[in-house]
Amino acid sequence: MPVDLYSLLGVSRDADANELKLAYRRLVIQYHPDRNPGDAEAEARFREATDAYAILSDEEKRKRYDRYGHAAFAQPGDADFNPADLSSMGEALEGLFGDLFSRRFRRKRTAKDIEHQLQVSFVEAALGAEKSIRITRSVPCPSCHGEGASPGSEKPACRACDGKGETKFKRGFLSSTRSCEVCDGRGYRIIERCPSCSGAARTKREEELSVRIPPGVQHGAVRTVKGGGEIESEHRGDLHLTIHIEPDPHFTRDGSDIRLSLPVSFSVMALGGSVSVPTLDGSVEMKIPAGTPSGKTFRLRGRGIPSLGGAAKGDLLVTIHPETPRELSPREIALLRELESLERDESYPERAAIRARAEQRARNKS
Repeated sequence: MPVDLYSLLGVSRDADANELKLAYRRLVIQYHPDRNPGDAEAEARFREATDAYAILSDEEKRKRYDRYGHAAFAQPGDADFNPADLSSMGEALEGLFGDLFSRRFRRKRTAKDIEHQLQVSFVEAALGAEKSIRITRSVPCPSCHGEGASPGSEKPACRACDGKGETKFKRGFLSSTRSCEVCDGRGYRIIERCPSCSGAARTKREEELSVRIPPGVQHGAVRTVKGGGEIESEHRGDLHLTIHIEPDPHFTRDGSDIRLSLPVSFSVMALGGSVSVPTLDGSVEMKIPAGTPSGKTFRLRGRGIPSLGGAAKGDLLVTIHPETPRELSPREIALLRELESLERDESYPERAAIRARAEQRARNKS
């Protein structure tokens, strides 16, 4: 006894067009032969669902089925729709599913992406920069405008695809389309090749592009420039830039902070004073308290690397250490000799007091 078509699709008899479509989609995805290779039962269920949907999705056929049942048709489907017609079935499925099952069988010419290695300085990566780069990419031949044929020459329609540029492709129960392999999707045959590109329709061209490096970019990050790749007819590929940050002689990165090791004269560390500190955007003055030990780190807020969103900046961490002069004047040598003598003279009146204060500080810390 024939199975009720509504039951086949799993819907009620008053289901609307959208409910029918959703039910049919679920069954096709579940029982499609491409997903169940060699499964005869799945193949049969797929055919039954297709037959049922072919009738119930057509308003006139559905009325006839509701009134007369299976007797309204000599077979599942009638002269207006034959489920065995692979072309009709393929077109119906493509209309319902797009290219869900046929896209992997189509071969379309698409523009390729390009990869490029870009060197930037530490400061450019931290603050952002506009960089000018030169790339070589494939573009449509300017002589034949990407047609591949000699300008003015005859271009008869391709017989394999009847000038459409695509051919039908059957797989299982589906019929889909793909680019014609004979004419490579052009729709015409090339009789006389373009002398500039030898019929390839494309040529290589070196071009200069301006690209924006955002502030705070990381080493190894990939930035994509839309449309910066190869050009194929109306399609453009993308340009993928891999960022390489050159080491800086002064700065090192620590997240959004920057670290700097700064040599400072012994006299400034001992007596206190101001020193000039290099930053990403110029120098600033920083105060050094008297008696600052070597290795002390000072934090200059907001002098670091901006976040990628630009909402905040990191800090500049300045670690100071004593600068040893390589050459000294006679006067400097004499003063240092005098200082050395005082440091060794235990009978020096203030030496005992200095030592006592140091010992007291040590006890307070413990």
